Amino acid sequence: MLHSLLTFVLHWCLLSVLLWLASKVFHGIEFKSSGSLWLSALLLGFANAVIRPVFIVFTLPLTLLTFGFFLLVINALMLLLVSALVPGFKVSGFWTAFFASLLISALSLLIDIATSTGVSTVVPAPHGSGTMVEARAGSALPFGLGPIGPTSSMLHQKLAGKSWPFVFIVSIVP
Repeated sequence: MLHSLLTFVLHWCLLSVLLWLASKVFHGIEFKSSGSLWLSALLLGFANAVIRPVFIVFTLPLTLLTFGFFLLVINALMLLLVSALVPGFKVSGFWTAFFASLLISALSLLIDIATSTGVSTVVPAPHGSGTMVEARAGSALPFGLGPIGPTSSMLHQKLAGKSWPFVFIVSIVP
């Protein structure tokens, strides 16, 4: 419980610092007070955890058609949504939100890669067979994102003896 709370607070602080940095880089982002910065970071974390996945599911055909680039638009929309909800947090327009969310995402990815422990995650096999599958990111793809696609599905089928309908990125290893 304490570990989960500490992780939450660290992510909240990190997002606050990244939002503050984005406000210094882009003149179209403004915080009236530190309270609006902290509230914006909290709501952006909530929006990314709850609302963003719903947007991704509903726009999946468009995301696939644009080879994933529409996810950048969704990130910008989350930033605009938070700016509409938090008094004292202003984003001047879509393109400011687009490039600011790109900066925040890139810096967050770099921090994740730099602080990654390389620990793998053990995933239980589907249908409760008791077989466990260890998924560790590989180094063949950019950013160490591990196997994605048909190879991953065959790997999961081979290891667990069951069909895996989804591909999961379990950990990021530099």
